[in-house]
Amino acid sequence: MFLISPFLFALACIIISCSNDRVAPSAITTKSEKNDLNKDTSVYSGEMKRYWLVLLQKGPNRDQDSISAEKIQAAHMANINRLAKEGKLVMAGPIGVEDDLRGIFLMNCSDSTEVENFVRTDSAVITGRLIMKYYPWWTMKGKYIFK
Repeated sequence: MFLISPFLFALACIIISCSNDRVAPSAITTKSEKNDLNKDTSVYSGEMKRYWLVLLQKGPNRDQDSISAEKIQAAHMANINRLAKEGKLVMAGPIGVEDDLRGIFLMNCSDSTEVENFVRTDSAVITGRLIMKYYPWWTMKGKYIFK
């Protein structure tokens, strides 16, 4: 019986997977014309669009009693909904990890000052329950449609 070493087997798999002779799986996966952004020139422009990724981390002031923490959270959620209705908050949600990172915002703002001003209206940031860090994030304009 012929045995192949794990290294040679892995190398063979890499070489095979990098081959350009493969046929695209068009018969397996079909895109709807309506959602094909590469064909819809009204959506796909080829330009970059800047959004802002906001990381919400545990802040220094997290020792509120449960009633105060609930009020802060309710106001936090109301602020998220307000920013979403205004078109400034594209996505928001908690992060399910066991460290200081608590959630993220993806914001549609013109500059970092606008990001700061909107995030500083959040009750959790105002009270120090959360702190924010933000970063510019670019994506192809029209490539992703956030609703």
